[in-house]
Amino acid sequence: MTGGEAWMSGGDTGRQPKYQRIAAQLRAAVEAGEYGPGERLPGENDLMAEHGVARMTARQALGVLQTEGIAEARKGAGVFVRDFKPIRRRGLERLAHSQWGEGRSVWATDAGDRELVVDSVEVGEGDAPAEIAGVLGLSDEGVRVCVRRRRYVLDGKPVLLSTSYLPAELVAGTRIAQPDTGPGGMYARLEELGRRPVRFREEICSRMPSAQEADRLALSAGVPVVLVVRTAFDAEGQAVEVNDMVLDAGSYILEYDFEG
Repeated sequence: MTGGEAWMSGGDTGRQPKYQRIAAQLRAAVEAGEYGPGERLPGENDLMAEHGVARMTARQALGVLQTEGIAEARKGAGVFVRDFKPIRRRGLERLAHSQWGEGRSVWATDAGDRELVVDSVEVGEGDAPAEIAGVLGLSDEGVRVCVRRRRYVLDGKPVLLSTSYLPAELVAGTRIAQPDTGPGGMYARLEELGRRPVRFREEICSRMPSAQEADRLALSAGVPVVLVVRTAFDAEGQAVEVNDMVLDAGSYILEYDFEG
């Protein structure tokens, strides 16, 4: 990349790298509908010819759109507008007792009529990590927890990795300790045990994924993940579950609807 092509005068925005200018033009074209979902964007050669830039500049411009989740690369075919509608995760509505208490999955609110598949479920017992044991009130050393690991795939795309921790003594011999928890899921089973969740706390942050997370979520390079750690509390204020979730940041809109 030469000094002449790397920078441009950005007016009120100041000096801006040339690849960002190209990315902005492509982004605007996508937003205007010039390139629809699933359509191929101009390739590196096209951008080099149109803008008079080096291949690396063209590659960086396309990379910006991939990082933002607007586009995805398909090996040997090029870069295409992402054909995936973000999931609107309604944080309060999905956890209402009227949802899982009536035998519906909390995920039904998110997925609607789209195809949601849990393609991987691992259930077992293990030693409680120190931070999890503290939240669950398991102070004795060697106290075991039931660990449920799942991967959720929506419309053929992996979107979420979820790991739940529950006191092993509480859920031993119940459907919570089996791959299929039954209608209403874990929370309905906890209610049957007299430990109905009545309050939830979610902590949210973001970071770059580990190599394993990026592989399991099929993430393009540079795409971050959102971490949601949810704790479910019973009527006595005791935590009965900690759910550690890793979300593809480009696949989700997190919605929380509060009354003032």
